[in-house]
Amino acid sequence: MGGDDARLRAVVSLAQTMAAAHTPRGSWRAAALGACEALGGSFAALSVWERGRGRLRVLVNAGERAEGEEEFPEEEAYPVHRFPEITEFLHERWAGGGEPDAWVETADGVVGGTPCVGVRGYGRGYCQQRVAALRRRRRGCCVVAPIVLHGRAWGELYVARPVGQPVFGREDADFATVLAAVVAAGISQTERLEEVRKLAFTDPLTGLANRRAVDVRLDEAVERHRADGAVVSLVVCDLNGLKRVNDTHGHAVGDRLLERFGSVLSRCGAMLPGALAARLGGDEFCLLAVGPEVDEVIRVAAELCERAAELELGDGVACGIASTGDPIGPVVSARRLFRLADAAQYRAKAARSTEPVVAGRDGEVIRLADAPPRSPHDRRHLRGSRP
Repeated sequence: MGGDDARLRAVVSLAQTMAAAHTPRGSWRAAALGACEALGGSFAALSVWERGRGRLRVLVNAGERAEGEEEFPEEEAYPVHRFPEITEFLHERWAGGGEPDAWVETADGVVGGTPCVGVRGYGRGYCQQRVAALRRRRRGCCVVAPIVLHGRAWGELYVARPVGQPVFGREDADFATVLAAVVAAGISQTERLEEVRKLAFTDPLTGLANRRAVDVRLDEAVERHRADGAVVSLVVCDLNGLKRVNDTHGHAVGDRLLERFGSVLSRCGAMLPGALAARLGGDEFCLLAVGPEVDEVIRVAAELCERAAELELGDGVACGIASTGDPIGPVVSARRLFRLADAAQYRAKAARSTEPVVAGRDGEVIRLADAPPRSPHDRRHLRGSRP
C-alpha cells in the first residue's frame, strides 16, 4: 500500500509542478524531472515527433546528463527510420483501438529474460540502436512511454537508470504509461496558455504584435541600453488616408489597407535582425529594433515609406524615428523614447513628408538619396515580396 501511496503522490506532484510552470521549457523540464523521480531514474528526456521532418526531436534532458547532452538541446534529433518503434507506437491510430503501453529496454539487449531480437516484434536492427545508445551513455536500462495528445501521437517520455541499478519491470512500464498521460495533460494546458499569451500580445487584424507587446519589449530594450549601451531605435508610423478610405469605400476596404501595410511593415522589419513589427492601434504602427545602427534603421524606414506610398488607395505613411544612437539625450525610460519618436512622426505628418523624420537631427527629413545605398539584393527582396 505504501508503494501505491508514493506513486499516487508522485502523480499529483507531477501534475502540480507542470501546472505551475510559466513557460513551455519550464513545463518540459517539470515533466522530465517529475517522471524521473517518480520512476526512481537518474535521467529523463522528453521528445516530440516532428512528422514533417521525419524525426523525434529532444526538447529537454533532465537529471544526470551524459557528456554532450544539453538540458535544452537545439538540434538533438533522431530520424524515425532508425527507430521503427517510433512510427509503430507513435501512430495516428493504435492497433486494437487502445493507447500504446510503455516498454522497457536494457543495455544487454534482454527484457524480462527475453533476448531483444524478439521484443515487441521488432528486429535486431531496432534493438541495436537502443542498446548502443544505452551503452554509450553508461545507462543500464530505460523505460519509454509514448505521449498521446488530442488523440494523436505527440512524442515520448524516456526515463533511464545507470548500470548497476535494478532493471525496470512491467509495473514500472505500466506506471510510466500513467505518467505519460499526466504529462500529456500538462502539455495540453501549457499549449492553451501559450495560445492565450499569444493572443494577448497579437493584433488580431494584422497578426503583428500589439501595443502591450511593444511596451514589454521596449522596457526590456531600454534596460539593456542602460546596462550595456545597446542601440535601441523606435520607428513610429501613421498610415495616412485611412479615414478617407473608410468613409469612401467602407471599413472592410480600410481593414484590407491596414493588413497590406502590416505586411509591408513586417517585410521591411525583417531586414533588421530581431526587430519587432507592431500595430499600436487604429492607423498607428511601429518598428522596434535593438542592436542595428541607426543609419540602417533609417534606410529601412525610408524603404518603408517608399513602399507605403505605392499601396493602392492609401496616402503613404508619416514616419518618425528616435534612436539612442543619435544625440537625443539620456534615455532613462521607454516613455521618453516613445515620445521622441512620436514627436518626429508628428513633424513628418505636418510637413506631409513622404520620408522619415529623425529625432535629434534638427527635424531634418532624411531622404533615401542621403542615406547609404542599399544593396540591389535588399531592394529585390522587398519589391519581390509586395503584397
